[in-house]
Amino acid sequence: MRKKIVAGNWKMNTNVKEGVELAKALAGRMSEVPSDVKLIIAPPFTHLTSVADIIKGSGIALSAQNCADQSKGAYTGEVSAAMLASVPVEFCILGHSERRQYYEETNEKLVKKIALALSENINPILCVGENLEERESGKLFDVIGAEIRDVLFTLSPEQMAKVIVAYEPIWAIGTGKTATSDQAEEIHAFIRKTLSEKFGALADEISILYGGSCKPANAKELFAMKDIDGGLIGGAALKADDFIAISQSY
Repeated sequence: MRKKIVAGNWKMNTNVKEGVELAKALAGRMSEVPSDVKLIIAPPFTHLTSVADIIKGSGIALSAQNCADQSKGAYTGEVSAAMLASVPVEFCILGHSERRQYYEETNEKLVKKIALALSENINPILCVGENLEERESGKLFDVIGAEIRDVLFTLSPEQMAKVIVAYEPIWAIGTGKTATSDQAEEIHAFIRKTLSEKFGALADEISILYGGSCKPANAKELFAMKDIDGGLIGGAALKADDFIAISQSY
């Protein structure tokens, strides 16, 4: 039985005080979240220690939004997986489309990041997805297939079992556009099929999240699809009411 997951990526939003208030609001409403749904929140680095204290014992899991591709050393401004593990952080979002687009995050770097996260017992949430040009030119399967094979096929089955995959239709992030449930399901099924090339039946146990403008109005339809196991939520994760409502959409 695959885990149902609703993960909130706060991105570069909220100051520490605002983040703490949001975490308190969510922790105080966990009784409204179905018992079989796992909530994950990913605040900015500056908030992690404070938020970790707030959500301790609540059932909410803590994620970072990124980690360095080096273990330690003279890398000013970077945050290592070992540092995150000391917070402690349970998950780490890697390969988000914004990291790939704005900060030249490559599959080669992601291989290093995933290995370092796993070495610190942090579960990676690997993002894959296509932009509008790649979708319209019919290259979406090639792009997503390469992102999976180049990064995740380097893992052992034991390591892969700790990974969550998030599909991001890049053309739908922050644009108000959303992939139809059928479009999203098509790609989620493709991701699972691609994973099965290397990992066989284990692919059926991997949670694959939808990450393109998921909100209360469309979450129920998306989550009803066979291969969609939850959402990686952006803007709607910044409002407790919306985030809780999405968790109730199964």
